[in-house]
Amino acid sequence: MCRNIHTLHNFEPAATDDEVRAAALQYVRKISGTTKPSKANAEAFDRAVDEIEHATRHLLADLVAVAPPKNREEEAAKARARAEKSGRYAPRVA
Repeated sequence: MCRNIHTLHNFEPAATDDEVRAAALQYVRKISGTTKPSKANAEAFDRAVDEIEHATRHLLADLVAVAPPKNREEEAAKARARAEKSGRYAPRVA
């Protein structure tokens, strides 16, 4: 479930609102142990996502980077190459 949380700091272009929201949602899903809360827990779940999203935005705004920003496409290509090399996403033979 947490494989979808990616590093958001020090990228060019900067993390989008959707990326920050998705990371907060994945975090709350992992901590709560559910991808869809019950009606009784929906308000607490949504509030937690909002608060974590807010804290993440503040964190990203306050972090200082000494290295040059990374390029999203280049980093994604490196990740795909690592996954391919490891065989993680190899097609299954039936």
